[in-house]
Amino acid sequence: MSDTLGLFAEARQVAIDLGYVIREEPLGDLPGGACQVGQERRILLNLEQPVPAQLDVLVRALAADKRAAAQPMSRLLAAWIHPGKPEA
Repeated sequence: MSDTLGLFAEARQVAIDLGYVIREEPLGDLPGGACQVGQERRILLNLEQPVPAQLDVLVRALAADKRAAAQPMSRLLAAWIHPGKPEA
């Protein structure tokens, strides 16, 4: 679980560094995800979901953002965001 919490914190910080606003709200059955409101990029996280599910939402949002590849991050997080990509 500590790896999950560490990855969650790191992924959250990478998203913030990319300019995303992270919103944590109860979303019922919805998992959350990335969206854009005007010029503001947001990632919605469902507070009712466990941390691993919230991490999955962050990873999917970062994987869809080409700018994430240029961000500094741990090898473990990079492997989650870009599975199958060889390490440098």
